[in-house]
Formats: sequence, C-alpha cells, structure tokens
Amino acid sequence: MRLPARPNGRTAAFLLSCLTALAVHTAAAAPAEPPPIFVLNSLDANVSVINPVDWTEKQRIATGKEPHHLYMTPDEKSVIVANSAGDSLTFLNPRTAEVQRVVYGIIDPYQLQFSRDMKWFVTAGNRLNHVDIYRWDGKDLKLAKRIASGKTPSHIWIDNTSTIAYVTMQDSDEMIAIDLPTQAVKWRTATGTMPADIFGVHNDKTLLVGLTGSDGVQVFDVAGAEPKLVGKIPTGKGAHAFRSAGDGKSVFVSNRVANSISRIDLATLKVIANYPVPGGPDCMDVSADGKTLYVTSRWAKKLSVVDLASNKVVRQVNVGRSPHGVWTLDHGKRI
Repeated sequence: MRLPARPNGRTAAFLLSCLTALAVHTAAAAPAEPPPIFVLNSLDANVSVINPVDWTEKQRIATGKEPHHLYMTPDEKSVIVANSAGDSLTFLNPRTAEVQRVVYGIIDPYQLQFSRDMKWFVTAGNRLNHVDIYRWDGKDLKLAKRIASGKTPSHIWIDNTSTIAYVTMQDSDEMIAIDLPTQAVKWRTATGTMPADIFGVHNDKTLLVGLTGSDGVQVFDVAGAEPKLVGKIPTGKGAHAFRSAGDGKSVFVSNRVANSISRIDLATLKVIANYPVPGGPDCMDVSADGKTLYVTSRWAKKLSVVDLASNKVVRQVNVGRSPHGVWTLDHGKRI
C-alpha cells in the first residue's frame, strides 16, 4: 500500500498562507458588533449593558450609589456615570463597556454636563443645593467654584459658546444662568412647578424647560440681558426630559405621569406627534438612523424601544430598579 506523501516545506507554507487569508477574509466579512445601550439602575447602583442585536442584558456594571444621569464626553471617548450618593464618577468605554476609571470626591453629582469645548464640567448637587463648576484639562477635574443654588438643583444646559450654564431648581421653582469663565450667577428667574430638563433651541436664544409638576414645557427667550417667559407648550402631565430627534428639526420630551412622549417642532414650537410609552417614561436616546427611540420606563424596570414610524413600543427589555439615564454611542445628533 502506498502512503500519501507528506507535504514539503513549500506546500505547508502555501497551505498556511491560504488558511491565514481565509481567516482574515472571514474576520473582515463579519459585521462589527454595534456598541451597547447603557441604562442606569438608580436603586441598584449599577448599569445595565444591553445588546441592541438580540436585546439581551449582557452584564451589569457596579457603580457608586444612586447613579441617575450619564453623559458622553464631547469627544465620545467616555460615557460618564454620575453617582450622586456615591460622590463619584464612573468612566466607561462607550464601545466595550469596560470601566476606564473612577473619580472620587465629586460631591453629590446628580446631573452633569460638559461644555462643548470640553473646558468646563458642571454638576448639579440635587441633595445638597449647590452647583459645582470644574475646569477640565483633558485628564483631570479641578473645582473652580461651588455655587449655592436654590432648592434641589435638577438639570443643566450649557450653551453652544461654552460660556453659560443654565440650571433648574425643582423645589424652589426657578432657573439660574451662570457665567462659566467667572463662575458668577448672571440672573435668576421664576419657572412653573418642578422644572426639570432644559433644551436650547434657535441657536440657544430660546430655552425649553420641562415642568414635571405640570403638564407642559415653558419657553424662555434668553437672547437679552434678562430672560423672558414667552409661552408654554402643552405636552402631558409630568413633562420631564428632552432628547434631540437628530434631524435638526424636532425634539422629544417625556411626560412621566401621562405615560407618553411628545415630539416638538423646533420651527413652530408645537407638538407634532405623541407616542404612548408605559411605566413612567423618563430619559431617552435616539438611534443613529432616527428610526428608534430608547426610553427608560422608570416605574416598570424596563427599557422601552419605540418604533417611530408606527408610533408603537415594539419591545421592552428587563433592567434594574428605577432605570433613569440611557445612552449609546450609536446615536442621532444631539442638537
């Protein structure tokens, strides 16, 4: 019986190169896994990491106590989780969900926002009634000033010039404007009941303020030296958080008590669509193609996924207790 010949060196090298080429081609042909969706579980002190392909919870990442809000750095290299009762910030890789680092000594960071030039970082101390202004050098935070505010500072909006921070006070029903370079309060104005999130439109000459204790959104003209209340947009009870629709033409607002999301046209400042979402809809994010809205259902321990074409919740994903912030790298434009 004749045995098969053993491959010589050239043949073995050829076979190895073929297998290597096949492996490279297969890896190149395989689609990259999309970045995860992050959901903060405020009462569980962790973050749910959701796979947007099979809609499973891949893991939970422990954070400090009471993570309420999160914010992606303007360079999109980190997602920062603000742990209000843990006095800390958890930096996550937005693509891999790895913990990059934890920064301690950030006192009561309930809400947070970076200026667009990344020179300023602002936190609202919800429990301790202060607003903290930090300088950012690309690596570390240095407290520039702690500002005594009204009662229960809630949400922040920093204008597109990176010079003014607007902050609402949900229990003293007011809003303040802070000059970032000098850390001085420019003005203070009364609002409706329990003001929450703020969204700047018309090149930040107009501010929208959600009234959680009421049924709509107040409209402020802030183009001049003093703010002027110029209108109110009826949306639904418990108007709370905003998210740009990503089209440059509209913005979503969640109505927690009404269990709905309203879409506001930026040109007319009128509601042009409503979407029913159960469980106390709170924070939102929008897919990059603008077709899907991700909403935390605060009282139902769910992430609700809304198809914007059909106006329906098409799935819900189980997460932890009191889900609050939601964020993904694969998002529509923020403004």
